[in-house]
Amino acid sequence: MKFKPILVISIICFCFQISCKTDKQESTKRKLPNIIIIYTDDLGYGDVGVYSETKSLTPNIDRLANEGIKFTNGYASSATCTPSRYALLTGVYPWRNKNAKILPGTAPLVIDTAQVTLPKLLKAEGYHTAVIGKWHLGLGTGQVDWNQMVSPGPNEVGFDYSFIMAATQDRVPTVYLKNGLVEGADPIDPIEIDYKKNFEGEPTGLDNPELTTMKWHHGHNSTIVKGIPRIGYMKGGKEARWNDVDMADDFLNQSKDYIIKHKEEPFFLYYAMQQPHVPRTPHSRFVGSSGMGPRGDVIVEADWSIGELIKTLEAEELLENTLIFFSSDNGPVLNDGYYDDAVEKLGDHKPWGPLRGGKYSLYEAGTRVPFIMYWKDKIKPKVSDALISQLDVLSSFAALADSKITTKDSKSMLDVFLGKKDKGREALVLEATSRTALRKGDWLFIPPYQGPVIEEQVNIELGNDTGFQLFNLKEDIGQQQNLAESNPKKLSEMLERFEKIRGTDYKKVEQLILK
Repeated sequence: MKFKPILVISIICFCFQISCKTDKQESTKRKLPNIIIIYTDDLGYGDVGVYSETKSLTPNIDRLANEGIKFTNGYASSATCTPSRYALLTGVYPWRNKNAKILPGTAPLVIDTAQVTLPKLLKAEGYHTAVIGKWHLGLGTGQVDWNQMVSPGPNEVGFDYSFIMAATQDRVPTVYLKNGLVEGADPIDPIEIDYKKNFEGEPTGLDNPELTTMKWHHGHNSTIVKGIPRIGYMKGGKEARWNDVDMADDFLNQSKDYIIKHKEEPFFLYYAMQQPHVPRTPHSRFVGSSGMGPRGDVIVEADWSIGELIKTLEAEELLENTLIFFSSDNGPVLNDGYYDDAVEKLGDHKPWGPLRGGKYSLYEAGTRVPFIMYWKDKIKPKVSDALISQLDVLSSFAALADSKITTKDSKSMLDVFLGKKDKGREALVLEATSRTALRKGDWLFIPPYQGPVIEEQVNIELGNDTGFQLFNLKEDIGQQQNLAESNPKKLSEMLERFEKIRGTDYKKVEQLILK
């Protein structure tokens, strides 16, 4: 068959255009930076060396801060786990979803599968997405058969790959799930879970303390799994149950393998570490490394894991094209259910740093957390006082990927995250176990709440008071001077703004207080 010259030229030009278009697409794809979120669990503002005045346990995290941006006014949305993770992945205040609270291991998925999520929007822009580590956002629809595919879960809200523990290390089920299936499940030994009653013949921390290797202090006295009493009851799945001391290695190795496997394409990795949440179970390599008992040791272990992750990025020549965000889901707690010397061996270390409160608290240490952005050679070293929230990660990373997606609550702070601008948010609502407060400028406002001033079990001030509380954080970061009575004008201004965002009517209470 003979082709006319004009036809041949047309075919060549067409093929050239296709080739150029493909090359352009591939070039654009390669330019997308990898994104890694390293999310610790219960790590306090003062637990990271660069935020602390005591001996550093965290040289690798310190490196990220010293070579990136250390934010001093960075917040988790909440003072507890599930709400903060919900806000991080959805860009929505957790108090807008009544189910976004601390969940049992059998809770249904709290993220609507039709909802905008960070992995979903990044996936639409060409990213491969993965979550490795702690999930604690619910699974299934409320009636989970752990011996079958568990769905919906991470894979249904935007993650291409998931390797998770369902809830927390101290809750059953104590098994890993890979893309919705329990790793190592054996049909001959089916898994059963119940949060109300025990299974006949199964030992518990309450009835069989002699079988425990870790003693419970409060709340953790149900099924004993490998010497540790947990929250909730479990039967079966003996071969599938994780080894607590290997958990850090398990999540690290999964993360390293994921990076290597997907190094030729842009990827988003949500690396959700379990440390230093209870039960604190450092590998033998780290036992005694901190001099502060298991809590300090698992912080050393977590920092080492982060160092190994960075080494993998360097070895694969990916570090220069990877944006790393490091933070924590809420503030610190020492005794959170087990006797593990966290209080006795604390020494002069202050997990809360200069702040007041801790996990569960509306005071600053509940939600102000280590907040670090690192991107080798792209972000210049800096300390920023900009007011920012993990809520803003969704819109900011969307902008990084050239996506127009955002939410009502999430603000694009990309230029702030990259160190190009210094002005952050104007205001932010903070949450702790269904109670909310307002941070605006240098001020923090807490409305009246009934309940204990100090939670006796964990020995943390919750931020409750019968009257309004108002603090100038620039002058009083430790929140020792309540200015609600001496500055009624500022109190009224904060209340008005709080009410506008939160939608709660405090006018009658305000009138009583200000009389």
